[in-house]
Amino acid sequence: MPFLVNVSQQLTRFTALVIIAAAIIAMIEPATFSWVKGNAQMLVLGTIMLGMGMTLGKQDYQILAKRPLDIMVGTIAQYTIMPLLAIGISKMLNLSDGLTLGLVLVGCCPGGVSSNIMSYLAKGDVAFSVGMTTASTILAPVMAPLWMLYLVGETVAMDGWGMFKFMLIVTLFPVLIGSFANITLQNKSWFVDVRNIMPGVAVLAFAAIVGGVAAVHGHRFFESALVMVAAIALHNIGGYLLGYFSGAFMGMNTAKKRTLAIEVGVQNAGLATGLSAKFFPANAESAVATAVACVWHSISGTVLGNAFAWWDKKHSKTSVKLSSRTS
Repeated sequence: MPFLVNVSQQLTRFTALVIIAAAIIAMIEPATFSWVKGNAQMLVLGTIMLGMGMTLGKQDYQILAKRPLDIMVGTIAQYTIMPLLAIGISKMLNLSDGLTLGLVLVGCCPGGVSSNIMSYLAKGDVAFSVGMTTASTILAPVMAPLWMLYLVGETVAMDGWGMFKFMLIVTLFPVLIGSFANITLQNKSWFVDVRNIMPGVAVLAFAAIVGGVAAVHGHRFFESALVMVAAIALHNIGGYLLGYFSGAFMGMNTAKKRTLAIEVGVQNAGLATGLSAKFFPANAESAVATAVACVWHSISGTVLGNAFAWWDKKHSKTSVKLSSRTS
């Protein structure tokens, strides 16, 4: 079991590389991931959310009760900045309907499941990060369909009620089941071992989803690669900046501002990819855009977290040098 835990840690550490590798393999040999569709895809998505739920205990829900203002500010920022920024960038870059759909799907999803790790790397407020991820995930079955109907419902045919039911089954229920298991079984050694392995399982599940999209639509990536990556990058980086300044506007400390930047900027693009495949199967551009966002968000969030940590280290060294000179 310690070996599997170590493997899980390494998979989590190199999430972006694993996802990129899956996409490349799928484009070279599509049959490798062609099974990731329909009910199998739902099961994979559910596994990711179950893993997230298994990290949530009583103390995490207590955060929601003890820090309502922080969580409210963060959740409002999450569900206003990213959807509106997505549609704004789409109009600014004059994106096609397919790319617009993909970008808006990413913007309407809850915070990414890896954002808590990124907040830890950034020396942010991890409890705040967990609280925000929990709140945005719980609200996702309502907020995502509503925003999608409002922002793209007139240009793309979509089933808002069907998306709501799908997200209840694939996101909220697995999270609640995982969380209940964590609360009731957290003292069982076997459960602790399983819980420690789940982050790696989630990474492999993310990779499978991206691989499934690449297997079907990978050949279309280069048709609009430049503008697609530009739009995803602007959306993601804009989320970081606006999230950070939202915290500054509310008078939050540095740790909270960093956390808010990461929580707002890093989206659950894996869920967006699943939603695209389930509800817009004929729209190749949307599927590819959400899959690329999976990779981009994983890389950029990790880079940002490490950049914050590097900044602190650099300034702590500068402070030590200054104090030694004055003493």
